Amino acid sequence: MKCTQYFLFVRQRPDRSIIKEGWILDTIKNPVKKEVQVDGRIRKWKFIEEAGRHLRVILLEDGETVHNVFFDRSFKEGEK
Repeated sequence: MKCTQYFLFVRQRPDRSIIKEGWILDTIKNPVKKEVQVDGRIRKWKFIEEAGRHLRVILLEDGETVHNVFFDRSFKEGEK
């Protein structure tokens, strides 16, 4: 999995270290929602059954380099 230095740094936080790489890869491949930010970065969300929450993955413009991941408390599936 390609990732930024920022991701490696933030991944050390206790709330982020519990996020499994498999969840990240699954969110990238099978998101329930995808958005492109104005800066070109790509947001993808997926509900993680094991955690009972939605995971947000932010990719760089290349669509494969992971920049950030976190559980998104405000995401509601089906909202525009």
